[in-house]
Amino acid sequence: MTDWVDLGVGSVGGALVSEALKLVIEEAKKFKSFKPLSKDLVSTMERLVPLTEKIDSMQNELDLRVGELKELRDTIERARVLVLKFPGVRWYQKTIYARKIEGINEEMVKFCDIDLQLLQYRNQLSLLEKVDGLSRRMDGLSVPVPVFRDLCSVPKLDKVLVGLDWPLMELKKRLLDSAVVNLVVSAPPGCGKTTLVTQLCHDQEIKGKFKHIFFNVVSSTPNFKVIVQNLLQHNGYPPHTFENDSQAAVGLRKLLEELIKGGPVLLVLDDVWSGAEFSLLKEFRITLPGYKILVTSRFEFPSFGSSYHLKPLEDEDARALLIQWASRPYNASPAEYEDLLQKILKRCSGFPIVIEVVGVSLKGQPLHIWKGQVESWSQGKTILDNPHSTVLDRLQPSFSALEPHLKECFLDMGLFLEDQKIRASVIIDMWMELYGKGSTNSSYVYMKYLSDLASQHLLKHIPLGRNEHEDGFYNDLLVTQHDLLRELSIYQSELEAILERKRLNLEIREDKFSDWFLNLKQPIINGSLLSITTDDFFSSKWVEMDCPNVEALVLNLSSPDYALPSFIAGMMKLKVLIIINHGFYPARLRNFSCLSSLPHLNRIRLEKVSITLLNILQLQLGSLKKLSLVMCSFGEVFYDIEEINVSKALPSLQEIDIDYCYDLDELPYWISEVVSLKTLSITNCSKLFKLPEAIGNLSKLEVLRLSSCINLSELPETTERLSNLQFLDISHCLGLRKLPLEIGKLQKLKKMSMSKCWRCELPDSVRNLENLEVKCDEETVLILWEKLKPKMKNLRVHEEETEHNLNLLQMF
Repeated sequence: MTDWVDLGVGSVGGALVSEALKLVIEEAKKFKSFKPLSKDLVSTMERLVPLTEKIDSMQNELDLRVGELKELRDTIERARVLVLKFPGVRWYQKTIYARKIEGINEEMVKFCDIDLQLLQYRNQLSLLEKVDGLSRRMDGLSVPVPVFRDLCSVPKLDKVLVGLDWPLMELKKRLLDSAVVNLVVSAPPGCGKTTLVTQLCHDQEIKGKFKHIFFNVVSSTPNFKVIVQNLLQHNGYPPHTFENDSQAAVGLRKLLEELIKGGPVLLVLDDVWSGAEFSLLKEFRITLPGYKILVTSRFEFPSFGSSYHLKPLEDEDARALLIQWASRPYNASPAEYEDLLQKILKRCSGFPIVIEVVGVSLKGQPLHIWKGQVESWSQGKTILDNPHSTVLDRLQPSFSALEPHLKECFLDMGLFLEDQKIRASVIIDMWMELYGKGSTNSSYVYMKYLSDLASQHLLKHIPLGRNEHEDGFYNDLLVTQHDLLRELSIYQSELEAILERKRLNLEIREDKFSDWFLNLKQPIINGSLLSITTDDFFSSKWVEMDCPNVEALVLNLSSPDYALPSFIAGMMKLKVLIIINHGFYPARLRNFSCLSSLPHLNRIRLEKVSITLLNILQLQLGSLKKLSLVMCSFGEVFYDIEEINVSKALPSLQEIDIDYCYDLDELPYWISEVVSLKTLSITNCSKLFKLPEAIGNLSKLEVLRLSSCINLSELPETTERLSNLQFLDISHCLGLRKLPLEIGKLQKLKKMSMSKCWRCELPDSVRNLENLEVKCDEETVLILWEKLKPKMKNLRVHEEETEHNLNLLQMF
């Protein structure tokens, strides 16, 4: 119908019908000569708009036929033609046109009250049928399948948006333009690029246009193969290892070709760094109808696609955002308060992240703190011409306001990669060794430091569950930091000369070391904290260096095969070693023996690496206090180790933490010979089915945590010999059927956590446990503990709502 083309509508769908309705409403409101008839028509059409938008949402979801709304489309077209003729209607024709208006209004009312409701009901039934079909297919699976649907999901919006309405409208207009295929949103750091694009992805019109929307954080160390793997698993495909980018490109094309059959695809690549234009973005640039790429970056990529430049906030919006974060000092006059606001806004230059951080630091503070903050800026450095440095300069006051101990902790965050979700336990372990002299009680102190930094918006907490951390276990709390704030911490560390810095970040791309490093005749690192980051092209060809004072070493790697640098053997003051693999699959570690000569190495943490537990035992680390293994692959466990005296090889080991290690089916026997062990945590190890009988030898063990080991069916009877055991966590051990018969002998056992363990059988001896506190879900309470309450006077049973958060899957 050519009239629809005149309206700017080329085809008919629910959203476009809504747009046509709005145009007709606008035209009908212009003419007063047909009131109240035209007023009634406008009222009916306005009532119809949200209903058509709703039915359009269902059509997109269920891929229904356009013809479903043909009757309504025809009625709106007749209304449009009629309204456009209003200016030329003569007085003797008004009666005829009045009857036509009444007829069209009646048809629309009928459609609202009957036809549309029936169509919605039918669509809902169709949707339920699809969901039921999926449920039946899932019920037929005998083995639980991990869910990876959050790998490439659009993040949720967790803040009130200010000043982004116009940019959102402009960006949406460009993205919906059929001539635009690749679009880059560029701006200095902290301007709200990610927030804007996230809001765009949640826009109803965008969701109606694109059947599939995927969101991926890229950062400065992109890995094309991992991003493609995440896209495949997000869409329900099994894990697959790509040997090179060419194979990954083929997999990406096949995935897109399959997805586009169901509707258009939007791929968001967030935080793409300089240099990726020809190395990464070209890999995603595939010519397919209905496929678009949206990139955010602090850099411009003119050869990749059209650009949208996000500007800092205008004065009015910046003021509104500052007032939202920083409440007015109670003793400030209106004029004084306005003067302070203007000086602060001038300093913040419209950058949302700067306004947020500064505003939070001033919230609830008295007037003299506000004045002191403004005065301190007047005595600071000159604003640099470089926009990047300007933003860092804006953030300087927030760092300067920190207490000395929080400054140190904030600077340490720069050792980890940008956009990285870090387990709180990693940071706390490091701080305990560096600043707390290794005291186990100080973990609560450093958890408070993390909370203090989070309260000032210098980092962000991401809880994975409802653990209250009463026992100092922080694996279920993630910490992340805005990349701008990470740059602030690095900027502060780099104020000193390179070789005099306390913290040093060394980045190695492929096999290329930094120029300053290669220019040194004898590379001697005098700092106490060293972070080394390598990409997946690094061949483990190390340049020798001397690091006599390093106490904490963080290795960020991406390559599947990684040799530890031999110069670690010379780090005689090393206390903490953290190795984190950011690739998709566990990386094989070589040259592990370089750790065996380190006299003060107290904590080792390995994430997503392939290693045998025998390797660790053979190091014979006399000072090792805590061993953490997360998402590691062990291969062959090696149970017979008669030639090694475990108590001498690991005489100081007090804590072992094994988490999400999927191929661990049986705990090595030698762990039961670590007689110094106080805490044993084995969590989320789905294949673990038994513990060694000799576990009763751990006479000093105080905490035994076996949470979410779903195939563990029983605890060894020798568990009754753990005379110092105070806390037993068997929550979410769904396969657990029995506890030791004489568990009542554990007289020091004060707390048990056993949510979702209602299938477990409680032995009669449990009544001998005095002052026992049990935390579990309602079902477990009713089945197991309710009947024991009258017989155990001091029994305290707490019902807790358990919740598993899938944020951790984004770390894989």
